[in-house]
Amino acid sequence: MVAGRAAQVVGARDRWRWWGPVGVAVFAAVLRLWDLPYPNAFVFDETYYPKDAWSLWEQGYESVWPDNANQLILGVPQIIPLSQAPAFVAHPPLGKWVIGIGEQLWGLHPFGWRIVVAVLGGLSVLMLARIGRRLLRSTLLGCVAALLLSVDGLQFVMSRVGLLDGVSAFFVLAAFGCLLIDRDHARAVLRAARAEGGAAADQVRLGLRPWRLSAGVLLGAACAVKWNGLQILAVFTVLTLLWDRAGRRAAGAYRSWRSTLRRDLWPAALSMVGSALVVYAASWSGWLATGGGYDRHWADGRAGLSPPRTPVVDVPLPQVSMSWVPAPLRSLWHFHAQMYDFNTGLSSPHTYQSNPWSWLVQGRPVSMYWEQVPDGQRGCTSREGCASQILALGTPLLWWASCFALAYVLYRWFFRRDWRSGAVLAAVAGIYLPWFQYQQRTIFSFYMVLLVPFLCLAVTQMLGAMLGPDGCPPRRRAWGAAGAGLIVLAIVGCFAFFYPLYTAEVIPMSEWRARMWFTSWI
Repeated sequence: MVAGRAAQVVGARDRWRWWGPVGVAVFAAVLRLWDLPYPNAFVFDETYYPKDAWSLWEQGYESVWPDNANQLILGVPQIIPLSQAPAFVAHPPLGKWVIGIGEQLWGLHPFGWRIVVAVLGGLSVLMLARIGRRLLRSTLLGCVAALLLSVDGLQFVMSRVGLLDGVSAFFVLAAFGCLLIDRDHARAVLRAARAEGGAAADQVRLGLRPWRLSAGVLLGAACAVKWNGLQILAVFTVLTLLWDRAGRRAAGAYRSWRSTLRRDLWPAALSMVGSALVVYAASWSGWLATGGGYDRHWADGRAGLSPPRTPVVDVPLPQVSMSWVPAPLRSLWHFHAQMYDFNTGLSSPHTYQSNPWSWLVQGRPVSMYWEQVPDGQRGCTSREGCASQILALGTPLLWWASCFALAYVLYRWFFRRDWRSGAVLAAVAGIYLPWFQYQQRTIFSFYMVLLVPFLCLAVTQMLGAMLGPDGCPPRRRAWGAAGAGLIVLAIVGCFAFFYPLYTAEVIPMSEWRARMWFTSWI
């Protein structure tokens, strides 16, 4: 009888491990898919990427579009003025290939270029629930983290527009999850080796690690969407090596650093950096396979010399012949040099640009869509008119709570050497900190959509600490649960309050002003 009840309890827990995350993910997916084609317009940078995606799928490279292309595409009957003239682009092609999947299935319409990003946004919520469970060792906390992600305004908005950042965020989060699974598997191998004595942890080879290889592939995909994936790749590669060293040390290795460098460094570099490079190169297959891409034939007929180098002394240095490199690859390198110059030198002022110092507190969100609706039109009954806006604003209470949560996980990592806190901080370091080197560049706060899942993990870890450790008095547990529950409810309520600004709902100007808590949001 007792054994039967125990089996039922275990079975219920096993079902909850999946049904809980799936339930939160379904909630998030419904939010993101509801009325997805609205507004029937090109929202912010949708004026670039959906058309580039269509061009990629139709002819293998991005092409130039006429100035009135948006009106023709949205018009009835629709006209798609696709040309064969190549266009210079600022970002690699993979994100546009992904957006184009929906266009191939549903056409060059708002639903077509938004659907895949919306699906990836919903899947990110499911992934975070499982990642949170594995990281925090609690299904409940994993579901809380996923719920917080599902009601973050920035992630919500970026899941409903055809921009690249939502695609990149999916790949980065998936790579983080793969590294967590790889860590657990490597620890299991090292624990088994511990039984053979301390030297075994120095000598054991961890063998083929498919989850770490998968992480490298996913990070390569992130780099092939936007180049900010490069810094994340570097940080996550260092992170997995530090986990290997800590695992060997915990398993009784006598020289954990030396054994890590000897047995783990090159496998990590090949599986992470090597696989990422292969994926990145493969993302340019359309440009390489066709002859019409921008600068595709730049190297044809050129001598293939290396650029002149500045001599250290007054002796001219010879140029090195690069003619052995195929012309298409030299053309691709030249194209990348131009992309680099553009991305690092972009300083044209923009109304909604902001400084990274203000991003965590959402000092300057980006207005992606704005329309003033007169009284009597589209359901507007206000004498002063109505507003319809899409504001890429993270749910304020969540982001402000994350500032305290990041301080908490920093304390846990620095003073308690909590590896979970270190994992979250590593993601923050790879995603957020590199932007501080571009103080003069035109940059926007919505780039931080990649950071949102890790902020949710930090807040959830703080809420878990409020619940108290196992074995604490029931009264302490009850008060902690009440406090944590109130914070979650407040965040959900805050998202509901700002929901009209996330979906371009037509609201009276008085209600719109009530949601402009700071003048910098206008």
